[in-house]
Amino acid sequence: MKRITSILALLFVLLTACEGEPGPPGLNGQDALRAESFDKIVDFEYFDDSGLQKTFINLPFDLNDSEAVLIYRLEDVVNIGGLPTNAWSLLPQNFFLEDGNIIQYIFNHTFSDVELLIDGNFDLSTLDPGFTQNQRFRVVILPASLINGVDTSDLNTVMALGNIEVF
Repeated sequence: MKRITSILALLFVLLTACEGEPGPPGLNGQDALRAESFDKIVDFEYFDDSGLQKTFINLPFDLNDSEAVLIYRLEDVVNIGGLPTNAWSLLPQNFFLEDGNIIQYIFNHTFSDVELLIDGNFDLSTLDPGFTQNQRFRVVILPASLINGVDTSDLNTVMALGNIEVF
């Protein structure tokens, strides 16, 4: 019985100590960080139950907990040096309308989508379509560690920081 136990122990050690071909190298942490952006033109829809204008944007991939989402709204196209140039504003963004009315573009996100909202201090079902239709947004996804201490209101700085282009 001792001999069988010894043989089984020896076989166990030999079989568990075997090593196959090594797999591909893993990511070293820095390589796994994503920095991407994309533009989306959306139309908002009024919802009676909340009194808000809303729309959703699906993200092209699921976010990690360590990734941050920044949203910019195309404010205007201006002429700089004879070239049309997009002027972007970081959300949240406020507009002070006539008669003391105010609206604010805001957002929230999950790991798979972004909800864009327009909130205000009046009946938003009457909001001018210029604020709700054909609105262009830029979604920027960055590792949260990259944006510490960065002025995120400047889209060009954020894009350069992540070395990203719009896709």
